[in-house]
Amino acid sequence: MANFDKILIANRGEIALRVIRAAREMGIATVAVHSTADADAMHVRMADESVCIGPPSSTLSYLHIPSIIAACEVTGAQAIHPGYGFLSENAAFVQIVEDHDLLFIGPSAEHIRQMGDKITAKETAEKLGIPVVPGSKGGVPDLETARKTAAEMGYPVIIKATAGGGGRGMKVAESEAKLDNAFRTARSESKAAFGNDEVYMEKYLQKPRHIEVQVFGDGKGGGVHLAERDCSLQRRHQKVFEEAPGPSISQEERDRIGSICANAIAEMGYSGAGTIEFLYEDGEFYFIEMNTRLQVEHPVTEGIFGVDLVREQIRVAEGYPLSFTQDDLTINGHCIEIRINAEKLPNFSPSPGKITQYHAPGGLGVRMDSALYDGYSIPPYYDSLIGKLIVHGRDRPEALSRLHRALGELVIDGVDTTIPLFNALLAEEDILTGNYDIHWLEHWLAENLE
Repeated sequence: MANFDKILIANRGEIALRVIRAAREMGIATVAVHSTADADAMHVRMADESVCIGPPSSTLSYLHIPSIIAACEVTGAQAIHPGYGFLSENAAFVQIVEDHDLLFIGPSAEHIRQMGDKITAKETAEKLGIPVVPGSKGGVPDLETARKTAAEMGYPVIIKATAGGGGRGMKVAESEAKLDNAFRTARSESKAAFGNDEVYMEKYLQKPRHIEVQVFGDGKGGGVHLAERDCSLQRRHQKVFEEAPGPSISQEERDRIGSICANAIAEMGYSGAGTIEFLYEDGEFYFIEMNTRLQVEHPVTEGIFGVDLVREQIRVAEGYPLSFTQDDLTINGHCIEIRINAEKLPNFSPSPGKITQYHAPGGLGVRMDSALYDGYSIPPYYDSLIGKLIVHGRDRPEALSRLHRALGELVIDGVDTTIPLFNALLAEEDILTGNYDIHWLEHWLAENLE
């Protein structure tokens, strides 16, 4: 066991605040790192100490490993929490952290590396008994192989970058006539975005939902699942609306896929929080990837189980066992999160600038995770996510009603935001009934906004 006295948070914004709050409740001091553009950021103000690690560019600050390690050394921080994004799934970073006798609050470098490569992750999932989408065995090296593989699987097919993410290097071919162009484009995009043009192929599901299972391992052969989240409402492969439990999942299905995932991470010896993501269609789950970190949407899981996932991450990194067993985890009610971005509709173009007025909603079952404050200037250098509004209700209708009420209280002036999008979505029958898939929002936007 290694009780931490001080941890460094290698991130910014609302997730840095989230970690600071958990650490403070545990009596652990915190160190914030920041770029020059974030000198006045809320996470810098709330941490016990702060260290400037570089200029505005992420490459020269939040992604600059030597500066982060140096910040640990000058402050005496014993461990690093990576949040999400930035270096959170960088296996080389984890190795460097450990080489400097520091602890990484997250899984091992080996597990990050193993699940970070899409092909290796799929092969690992199959070995662990996790159901996968039918697809190529490894990378597809050339067009001839692509044609043969597609013919065996049947159209439509999707071509994905092995090192991909965020929708880049991903193309759908509905027929053989469209395969050549899709294959070449996917390889070209992959090379440009990731420096690696290797792609693989999978059967393309027509109307799936995006279901992800929250898992937690103690690193010693123990593991649990914390049910699933439905993240099907997406724009350009980016989630905007998440809920738990999934409105389309039965308790029998939940128990089945949850047990498979919990057993898999136990067998892996996985440590900390992780999310196993699936496409779900016609009662079947198909593995797509595993995220070896805390998710943006983790608050909806916290809401239905009443657990602090960040606190649990820190405890496991300290060497303690999980503070709950599978039998302790009982779903209570329904939780919804919406991601609010500083973006101008209808084109979703970034809208940085000064916040002239900010008022967070409150009341029973309402949580606002944000780093905004009156007078804060949103810098133009980073992701446009500025807040997450999370609501909890006894059931889904109550959660939706509470979300509508909370949106009416939320005030963010001075910049354009995506708040109007959610007001419009809450008037849609498909949203109210939970009748949507991963393509629904794109179609709706094409008809109503874009």
